[in-house]
Amino acid sequence: MNKIKKQTRPVFPFTAIIGQEEMKLSLVLNVIDPKIGGVMIMGDRGTGKSTTIRAIADLLPKIEVISDDIFNSHPYDYDLMSDFVKQQIENKINLDKTLIKVPMVDLPLGATEDRLCGTIDIEKALNEGVKSFEPGLLARANRGILYVDEVNLLDDHLVDILLDSAASGWNTVEREGISIRHPARFVLVGSGNPEEGELRPQLLDRFGMHAEIRTVRDPSLRVQIVEQRTQFDLDPYSCIENFRDQQNELKESIVRAQNRLNNVVIDYDLKVKISQICGILNVDGLRGDIVTNRAAKAFAAYQNKDEVEIDDVKKIIKLCLRHRLRKDPLDTIDSGSKVNEVVDEILI
Repeated sequence: MNKIKKQTRPVFPFTAIIGQEEMKLSLVLNVIDPKIGGVMIMGDRGTGKSTTIRAIADLLPKIEVISDDIFNSHPYDYDLMSDFVKQQIENKINLDKTLIKVPMVDLPLGATEDRLCGTIDIEKALNEGVKSFEPGLLARANRGILYVDEVNLLDDHLVDILLDSAASGWNTVEREGISIRHPARFVLVGSGNPEEGELRPQLLDRFGMHAEIRTVRDPSLRVQIVEQRTQFDLDPYSCIENFRDQQNELKESIVRAQNRLNNVVIDYDLKVKISQICGILNVDGLRGDIVTNRAAKAFAAYQNKDEVEIDDVKKIIKLCLRHRLRKDPLDTIDSGSKVNEVVDEILI
């Protein structure tokens, strides 16, 4: 208990969150395989979006980084190191390592491009010949989670930068002929309320998964949620202690799935069926096919399986495709139901 009380700010346990299964599953799968491409969470206000995202970050095991490195460089994985750390290793310099919590970075709505990407001190570069870089939020988010609330209200230019960095895993800052590049591998999580405007289709398509959440209507479930939250606010440490076993169990499942992921296979015929579904639904490009394959493998790994089965695909395909369908203003059926109809027809 004393150990828990050392936390500066108690975080609501992920396993204590009632309902919102789509959101929880999407977040877990993106943590297992960040290459899925992040998740867009759209839903009503006050449905626990921010609480759930902070909870998944708090749940994850600590990561090993190079001490005092502003980019959270990995000690052994070359692709997750800053150029400075690479040089140090090439020069056979011993670097101190430490364990840190998985970074959870919030992007405020009024953020500028400099705040997001970082800035180069031109004066220092010209006068002293030294590349001086003031890191931005993308540097802090490397190997962690970058959360953008109200992403549909964010400037399209910034959303483009976010999505480019999330897809490539790198951020490049250029100014007056000076260029600095650093790793920026993170799980991008966006949330918003559809009543305040949708994201442009070409930007929405680049989010790996799309979870829809609605206000719980069942009275007894609403009471349960309110009581759970009230108990946490009164005594957060007791609540954290009560869910310790479930938290540890889920943490172990995620680590197991991460280790198993590379060995999971998906049968060729099943791949063809996934692409057939994308074709019937007129999904533009191949991103839908790729994300569905990735998410299905992550879900199979999460279920302790080495091969993807039809049920695994059925579980995740709606989350991967619903936001990629062309919107027909005269359509009375929602995109999720449309995906389900085609899936039931093809995946028998």
